Amino acid sequence: MNRADQLVERAADRLQELANQFAAKGGPKAKLAGELAEDAAFVRKLKPSLMRARLRGEAPTDQKPGEGVVAPAGPQLGERPKPKGKGGPNPLVVIGIAFAVGIVAAKLIDWRGHAHPRA
Repeated sequence: MNRADQLVERAADRLQELANQFAAKGGPKAKLAGELAEDAAFVRKLKPSLMRARLRGEAPTDQKPGEGVVAPAGPQLGERPKPKGKGGPNPLVVIGIAFAVGIVAAKLIDWRGHAHPRA
């Protein structure tokens, strides 16, 4: 745990202690105790190491509020398999064939044009 994680954890601990004190006193402060406890759980989720893990996809991102989870020790899945290439023909070959067909079509049209000249 690095220094930033420790600072966030200390802040969450202070919020939890304050929530416990308010709950013990009762009265109007007791109503705030539940919200402070939820805030403490939320602050724990703001640890930089957990945020980095969620960004890399190594920690769950779809939790219900109030559930505390520690990031997994390592990646949960192995390396992704490479997709099988179902590529087509070389694009340069396709362009060359289209060019050749175009030339043949132009020669054919030009040749047929000489058969019936306009007077």
